[in-house]
Amino acid sequence: MNRFRNAVKSGEFLVTAEVAPPKGADPAHMIEMASTLKGRVHAVNVTDGSRAVLRMSSLAASIILKNNGIDPICQVACRDRNRIGLQADLMGASALGLHNILALTGDPVKAGDHKDARSVFDMESVRLLQMIAKLNQGIDWNEKTLPDGATDLFVGAAVDPQSPSWSGLKKRFERKLLAGCQFFQSQLISDFDKLEKFMNQIAVESNKPILAGIFLLKSAKNAAFINKYVPGVDIPEHIINRLAKAEKPLEEGIKIAAEQVQIASKICHGVHLMAIKREDLIPRILDMAEISPIEQ
Repeated sequence: MNRFRNAVKSGEFLVTAEVAPPKGADPAHMIEMASTLKGRVHAVNVTDGSRAVLRMSSLAASIILKNNGIDPICQVACRDRNRIGLQADLMGASALGLHNILALTGDPVKAGDHKDARSVFDMESVRLLQMIAKLNQGIDWNEKTLPDGATDLFVGAAVDPQSPSWSGLKKRFERKLLAGCQFFQSQLISDFDKLEKFMNQIAVESNKPILAGIFLLKSAKNAAFINKYVPGVDIPEHIINRLAKAEKPLEEGIKIAAEQVQIASKICHGVHLMAIKREDLIPRILDMAEISPIEQ
């Protein structure tokens, strides 16, 4: 049962969350955090070398979560694999029952912990979407028939409604739609006016769900760090000041995230929650935002 795909098709308000694979061979903490999300999210995103930091492969981590009763969205980034490796992993994912895929270009190597590694970037996200569409039709990137069957992949992509280039945002969004994207998860949203403008002026006729990225800010220092090191993010000064003045910054961060979930629920089709290393707090955020548990 693909709970997430069914929820998309039925038009439910969508809730997803993000977990990072372990930095090592023991998945216990990842399983523990993801298990707290059962009944609260439709699917759990498993990152693929996010920020170019070494972790267990998203494919392996997704299988582990699936075996523990959690519907994963397996992120696939182009940075580390050429077109042969990407197609091989995608066929393997489909065969293993990992049908939800998020197609990403990938973060630059210089941002991560292996700065001397060689980047591949044989493809980027739009061409990866096109590749997945071909595989779903039973043909490979070279237009050769797959003799052992087509894949069955439900693919999404990232979108940044806060992009400084409005024309660039529109063009790339439309290219991803044409390439077969079925859902979009946004980067961290800090300007909800821009999100609403994007929904009203660009995404309005797409008929594909947009999930707003909501980040749990743990402190003013955490917010300042994100502003400095995460491209395209500009957390407002009043939010940072609110965290700085709070007696319990983490509790204030939970309130802020819940407020943002409520705002997003009036603008778009769902939310994608990011609470790095504190995924167990996501149910509290959803409760505070009055988002009901998901029927299993």
